[in-house]
Amino acid sequence: MAQTIEGFVGNALDDAKISPLHVKVVALIAAGYFFDVIDLIVLGSLIPDMIQSKFATGAEAGLVGSATVFGMFIGAAGQGEFSDRWGRKTVYQFNLLLFGVFTILGALAPTVFWLMVCRFIAGLGLGGEQPLAFAYAGEYSPKAIRGRILAIVHFIGGACVWPIASLFTLTFRDSIGWRGVWIVIGIGALIVWLFRFWLPESPRYLATHGRGKEALDVLARMGIAGPKEQLTTSAASDSRSDPFGIVFKMFPRRVIAGMICFSAFFGVAIGLGTWLPNIMTAKGFTITKSLTYTFGMTLAVPCASLFMMYALDKFGRKITSVCAFIAAGLMAIVFANAASDTQLLVAGFIMIFFVQVAGNSMQIFASEVFPTNARASGFGWAAGVGRLATAFIVPTILWIQNGYGLTTVFVCLAVVLMIAAVSVTQLGPEARQKGLDEIAPPTG
Repeated sequence: MAQTIEGFVGNALDDAKISPLHVKVVALIAAGYFFDVIDLIVLGSLIPDMIQSKFATGAEAGLVGSATVFGMFIGAAGQGEFSDRWGRKTVYQFNLLLFGVFTILGALAPTVFWLMVCRFIAGLGLGGEQPLAFAYAGEYSPKAIRGRILAIVHFIGGACVWPIASLFTLTFRDSIGWRGVWIVIGIGALIVWLFRFWLPESPRYLATHGRGKEALDVLARMGIAGPKEQLTTSAASDSRSDPFGIVFKMFPRRVIAGMICFSAFFGVAIGLGTWLPNIMTAKGFTITKSLTYTFGMTLAVPCASLFMMYALDKFGRKITSVCAFIAAGLMAIVFANAASDTQLLVAGFIMIFFVQVAGNSMQIFASEVFPTNARASGFGWAAGVGRLATAFIVPTILWIQNGYGLTTVFVCLAVVLMIAAVSVTQLGPEARQKGLDEIAPPTG
C-alpha cells in the first residue's frame, strides 16, 4: 500500500539524524522562549523597586502582573488556534513582535494604568510563544531523543534564564531602574524576531495542510532523501477541520487534565517567582539580600532541565512528572518550616528543582498528546487556562500570606501540587520513544 504524504514526512522526521537545520531551529526557538520567560521572571524582582519608588502600591503591582497573565491566556488559546490554521512560522513571528514592542512601550508608561495596558498586550505575544515553542520543536525532533531536545529548548530558553534574570536584575536594577530592565528585554526580543525570519515552516504542518511539496523541500534541506515511490493523499493530507473542535470533541480528558496541571504549575512557579523576593523581604531580609537568596534558589531550574534531558527518554514523561509533583509538595512544607538562613536556601533550592522537573516534564508531555492539526490548540488551551488561573493565584498568595501566614501559603501550594500529580496520569499515553503520529494520528 502506497504511503501518504503526511505518513512519509512524519516517519522521516521521527527517524532523522540531527542536521544543521535542526540546530538552527532549536537555537532560534530557545532564544525567543528565553526573552519571554525572562520577562515573566523579572516582574517579581521589579515589584519592590516599583513600590519603593512610589510608582505603584503593592496591590497595583499585583494588578500589573495579573494584566500580563490575562493577556497570556488569550494569547495562548488564540494563537494556538491560529497556528494550527495558518502555520507555525507566521503566528510565531507575530507574537514575538507584539511582545517586544509592547514590553518597551510598557517600560515608558507614565502611569500604572498605561503599564497595565501595555503588559496586557505584551502578554498576548508572551502567551503564544510557549505553546508554539514546544509544538514547533517537537515536530522537528527524532522520536528517540525528542524528550532530550525539548528539554534542551527548556534548558536554554526556560531554565538558564532564571538565574540570569535574578543576576541581571540584581546587577543592573540600581543603574537602569525597573524601566531599563524591561527596555533591554524588549530590544533583545526584537533582535531574535529579526533572526527568526530564516526559520522554515514545520514539515508536519505543511504535510497535513495541502503543502506536501513544500514539506519535502524542507526535508531535503535537512539531508533527508525524498520518497522512492509516488505518495498518496488522505483526508489528513489537507486538513480542513476545526482545531478547537478536534481538541474538545476528541480529546476532552487530555485538555482538561492539561488545564489542571498547567494551573498548578504556573500558579506555583509564577507565584513563587513573583512573590519570593517579597516573602524574603517580609522575613526581614533587605531587598538586595532577598534577591541574592532568590538567585541561589533559582540555580535549581537549570539543574532540573539537565535532569530532564536524561529522565524523559529513560524513564518517561509521566512517571518523572508525577514523582516530582509529589516531591515538590512535600518540599513546600519543609520550606515553610525552615528555621535558619541555610535551611531556607537548601529547602528552597530542592523545592524549586522538583517544581520545575514536574511542571516542565508535564509541559513537554502535553505538547505531544494532540494531533498535528490541533497540537498548538490543545497545548494552547491547556496552558492558557493555566495562565488565567495564575491571574487569580498570584494575588491570592499575598492575601493568604497577609491573613493566615506563610505556613498556610505553602500548605495550600502543596495541596495544589498533589492534585497536579494525579492529573498528569490523565494526559494521555506515555510518549517516550514514540512517534508523534503514534500518540495522536493526524485527522482530516
